[in-house]
Amino acid sequence: MKAFVGRDTELQRLEGLSKSGRACLVVIKGRRRIGKSRLAEEFGKKKVFLPFSGLAPVKGVTAQDQRDAFARELAALFHLPPFTITDWSDAFAHLSNYLTTKPTVILFDEISWMGSKDPTFVSKLKIWWDLVLQNHPSVVFILCGSISTWIDKNIINSTAFFGRVSLYLELTELSIPQCKELLHCQGFKGSDLDLFKILSVTGGVPWYLEQIQAHQSADENIKRLCFEKNGLLVHEFDRIFNDLFSLRGEIYKKIITLLSQGMKDRITLQKAMTYSPSGTLSSHLKALEICGFVSKHPDWSLKTGKIGKRTLYRLSDNYLRFYMHYIEPNLTKIEQGLFLEVSLSGLPGWEPMLGFQLESLLLKNRALLYRALGVHSQDIVIDNPYFQKGSGRKKGCQIDYLIHMRSNTLFICEVKMRRRELGLEVIDAMKAKIASLVIPKGFGISPVLFHLGPISDALLSSRYFYRIIDIADL
Repeated sequence: MKAFVGRDTELQRLEGLSKSGRACLVVIKGRRRIGKSRLAEEFGKKKVFLPFSGLAPVKGVTAQDQRDAFARELAALFHLPPFTITDWSDAFAHLSNYLTTKPTVILFDEISWMGSKDPTFVSKLKIWWDLVLQNHPSVVFILCGSISTWIDKNIINSTAFFGRVSLYLELTELSIPQCKELLHCQGFKGSDLDLFKILSVTGGVPWYLEQIQAHQSADENIKRLCFEKNGLLVHEFDRIFNDLFSLRGEIYKKIITLLSQGMKDRITLQKAMTYSPSGTLSSHLKALEICGFVSKHPDWSLKTGKIGKRTLYRLSDNYLRFYMHYIEPNLTKIEQGLFLEVSLSGLPGWEPMLGFQLESLLLKNRALLYRALGVHSQDIVIDNPYFQKGSGRKKGCQIDYLIHMRSNTLFICEVKMRRRELGLEVIDAMKAKIASLVIPKGFGISPVLFHLGPISDALLSSRYFYRIIDIADL
C-alpha cells in the first residue's frame, strides 16, 4: 500500500467517533482525487472494512447497473455466488445480514453516482440507517462524494438526514510540508525548485502526487503525465467535468476557461458568457467553489476593514490552470506524440505561470505564511490578493497578497519563483506598487518578499523588505 501522509486531525476525529459506543454517520466531501476513500480506508485498516463504490455516470448507466455493481462488490467481500438485486432496500438488507459486533467501517464511495438514477435511493438509505444501522453501535457509516452539491442537497441539507450526521469532513489539498513528505516517501530527491515545479502542476492533490516516479526528473514526470499520449493527466480535465457535472459540464468548462485567464468578477463573467442577470451563474460559481476548483476574493476598504461589494473569482486549482494553458491548446500534438520533446522552460509564459501557480499554492497554505511572518490569525482583519481599481487620480494597483492587521499594519507581499538570480529590480517593482496604493493616514507598510530560487547579495543586504522568506523553508 502507498504511503499515507497527513489527515491527522481527520483520523483523530474519526477514531473518537468509533469509540463513542454508538453507530455514527459520517460525510466526507472534496474534489476528485483528493483522498476521500483513501482516508476511509486508512481509518478502517484495523477494523472490518466494507467499501462500495458507485459507477461513473457514463452514457447508458442505469439504476439497475448501480445495484448490480453493489451486488458484485458485496459478493466479492463475503465470497458469495453471483446474485441480483432489483431494489435498494433489498441491497441494504443483504449487507445487514453480514454485520457483526466487531468494529466496522462501511464506505459508500461516490454516493451521488450510486443513487442519482433512483429517486427512492435517499429515502431507502435513510430508513436503513434509522431501523438497522443505528442498532449496530460498532458501525461507522461513511458517505463520500466528489459532487458536493448533490451531497449538500440530498444528505447535509436534507430533512431526511437532519440530526443524523455525526461528522462532516471536507478534505482540502495537502499542505506544502505534507506534499514534500509524500514525495520523499516515494523516493523523490529533486531540488526545491523541482519539487515546486511539480506542485505547480499537481497542487496538493494526493493522487496526482502519487503518480510521480522517483527515477525521473521533475520535467520528465510532467512530460509523461501531461504531454505523453494517454498520459494520466491529459484527459483528467474531461473526466472531472463529465463525471462531476454531466450534462452541464460544458458550462462549467467555459467558466474555468475564462478564469484561467485571470481573476474576474461576476459581471465580467456574465457578459462573457452572455448570461442574463439571474442567479444561474452564481449557482454555477458556487458549485465550482464547493468542489474546490474556484475561490472567491472580496475587495475591502483599507480604511474601515469592511468588505466591499465587488468579489473576484479565482481559478484556485493548479492542475486545471496548467491544463488550460499547456495541455488543451496542444492536444492534437500530444495525441500524435509530437509534444514529448518540448522544453518546459520554452513554453509560452512558463516562468510567469510558475509564479502564479506558486501564488495559488501559498494562498492555500496561509498558516505557513502567518508563522513565517510571526503573526496570528486573530490579529488579522483580512488577507487576500488585493486590487485597487483605477479611477480619476487613483491608479490601478494589484498586490499578490496583502495582510491587513488590526494594528493598521499592511504586509504587502510579493511572490517570485525563478531559476535566474533575483536582484534589486524587485524593490523597484514593489516601490511602484506601494506608490500607487491609496494608504489611509496612520497606517504602516511592511513589504515582504516570498521567493523560490536564488537572490542576489545586493538584495539581501538592501534591508528594504521587512522580511525575505525562502518558500523552501516554509
